[in-house]
Amino acid sequence: MSKAGENSDALSLATAFETLIGRRYSCRAFQSRSVQREVIERILTAAQRTASWCNAQPWHVTITSGSGTERLRNALYEHAARNAQAMGSAPEYDFEAPREYHGVYLQRRRECGLQLYSSIGISKGDREAGTRQALENFRFFGAPHMAIITSEESLGAYGALDCGAYVSNFVLAANALGVASIAQAAIASYSRFLRGYLELPPTRKLVCGIAFGYADETQAINQFRTSRASLGEAMSWLDN
Repeated sequence: MSKAGENSDALSLATAFETLIGRRYSCRAFQSRSVQREVIERILTAAQRTASWCNAQPWHVTITSGSGTERLRNALYEHAARNAQAMGSAPEYDFEAPREYHGVYLQRRRECGLQLYSSIGISKGDREAGTRQALENFRFFGAPHMAIITSEESLGAYGALDCGAYVSNFVLAANALGVASIAQAAIASYSRFLRGYLELPPTRKLVCGIAFGYADETQAINQFRTSRASLGEAMSWLDN
């Protein structure tokens, strides 16, 4: 192939990737129809190419479908709702959650939350409505499938980091096939419960879940998009 042809192919791939990553968003309202098994397997096969430290591939994925999703949805929602009523109950994260958000990180978090609540008519300070919406995390926003991502305990933070790369590739592969998704750290706040429910060994640490299916584009909550920091805010050059 000529240099011109190689450059053209590279540009086409770059444009396709930029389009893909630009159109992906966190879906918070799904249709009930399931994703075909062969489509799910194609997503998983693509994500399996994720780079990892020493090629350890620390992730293990539990995929729910059909009545399996419904049973897990109902059990986890009931558990989360009970804990929401029992004020002050401790979360069950396997990996340390953010200690605090401050400065620009707090600003971005607030902006995202305000956009989300505004899209569905929740007023600032309406804690009851905010709690109801937060609990939708444990209904998986109506998604027909959940992917639960765990890592090997002995691989520590870097195993979790590799799993994060896997999650990113999973949601991009899904998007390429017309499947919407949302990565959910919220369900990791009930890691102990989920490990027992799924009968996972104690050496498997829960990183997050990914709810996925087909987006319900008629829902206002799927219309807002979060902003991104400029390159100047997110990076610096070291030239010398």
